[in-house]
Parts: sequence; C-alpha cells; structure tokens
Amino acid sequence: MQNFTRRLFLAATMGLAVAVGAGSAMAAERTLAAIKADGVIKIGVEGVFAPFSYRENGVIVGYDVDLAEMMFKDLGVKPEFVDTQWSGIVPALLSSKFDIIMSSLSYTKERMQKVNFSIPYADSSLAMLVRAADESTIKSFDDMSGKPIAIKAGTPEEASMPKFNEQVEKAKGNGFGEVKVFDSEPMSILALNQGTVDGVISNMTNLGLVIKNAPGKYALVQNVAGSSLAGIGIRKEDEELRKYIDEQLLAATKSGKLMELQTKWFGVAFDMPTTVPVME
Repeated sequence: MQNFTRRLFLAATMGLAVAVGAGSAMAAERTLAAIKADGVIKIGVEGVFAPFSYRENGVIVGYDVDLAEMMFKDLGVKPEFVDTQWSGIVPALLSSKFDIIMSSLSYTKERMQKVNFSIPYADSSLAMLVRAADESTIKSFDDMSGKPIAIKAGTPEEASMPKFNEQVEKAKGNGFGEVKVFDSEPMSILALNQGTVDGVISNMTNLGLVIKNAPGKYALVQNVAGSSLAGIGIRKEDEELRKYIDEQLLAATKSGKLMELQTKWFGVAFDMPTTVPVME
C-alpha cells in the first residue's frame, strides 16, 4: 500500500520529470525486426513492487514477468528486466534504456502526452473488502449506508472519504455509519474479522492478495470509486511494438490466460476494458 500511495504522489510531478528527460525530436522506431534480431526485449520495472515485479532469491519475479514471457514467446525473444527507480522510469524509457515499461504504469494525462500506452493489463482501482458471508448484500458503496467502514490513515482514499460518504448519503439518505481510520491495513482487516467494521477500502491489487492468502474468507467489491487502470508504456515512435503488445493482450484476454495470471498473482481476475482510456 505504501508503494501504491507513493506512486500517486509521484504521478503528480511526473510531467516535469518527463519534460526534462525527453528531447523534442522523435527517435528512430525500434521495430519488431530489430528486437527479434537482438533476441531480447528490455523491460523497465520497479523491482520492489509486489506482486507486479519484485525480487525473490535475487531474481525478479511477478505478474509482469509471467505476462512478458507469454507476450513475447511468439516473437522468439527473451524478456530482460531492468530494475529502475520509479521516479525516473519514464525518462529512462524515452532515453532508450529499455523498450517498454511495465510495473503497473497508470494512465495520466501528463504521461500520455509523452508515452504511448497499451490497452489495460492491470487494475489498481479502489475496491472494498467484505466478509464472504456479506457478499450477497454488500455490492457497492451504497450498501454501506449506516455501516462502519475502515480506511488506512494518510492515504489518498482517506482524503476522499467525505466525498464517498456524500455519495452514499445522496443515494440512500444516510452515509456510512462510521469511518474508522487505522494506522495499517492489517489493523483494518482485523477490525473486519472482529465485526467492528463491515468493509475495508484499499486498492484492488492489495486486497486481491488478501483474498488469495485467505481463500473463502473474504469477497471483493470492485471499482467502488471509478477505475484506475494500468497499461504498458511504449515510446511514441514504436507503433509496431505497441500494436504487437495490444494484439497479445487481446489474445490472452480472449483465451482466458490473462485472467489466469491475474488470479495467480492477485487472487482475483480484473474486469477491464479492451481500449485505452481517454484522459480529460
């Protein structure tokens, strides 16, 4: 959760970093033929962002690794992961340190001015964890009217709670029964287990891991406050590579293999669009 929160704050300043790292001229296209000739596709990741990409016994593993190996198998190249500081990952892409960015790069207007994105491959939207016994009765924020809800202190979600409460009040006549703020996510989940709250708000990937680690105990209410999707970042000149990645993601979605990987790493399959979102 700390990594995710930090990324939200970094996204606000990423436009400045990109402007510094990018030149005004567009570089030559990195074609599929050139990548195939090299036998390697270099992928920028943040190697401390589980379960997307993180080190296990010194080796980078995770959802990004499995997905990259799947996507580039048909091209006959080996993914090579370049562990990169998150604050400089977009400038590093633009200066050709690697070919693409993974590690849950969220769509922002500032990033999309400099970088092309694939269609979504992950969902970091806010979700709500509930007890499995309440899955049939709590399906949205509105169903939390009059019920206590938990949030972690110091997160963007905490700052948004008044807005969420107003939304519930408008829909149901009463807002949340109580908003309980905890110092950590495990404390919030303990409160859910003890019955002192009926829902825990966090991002989808964090809560998916909770479900994965305790099968049958919890249920997840997805996209309770709009979507926050992530794609694969590609240089604007590398249009052939972008099209290839989109084709691979669409094929993996159609076959169900993408959802299998999501369930493996996050404990839940994401319900995502198959087009790049428009950022106003």
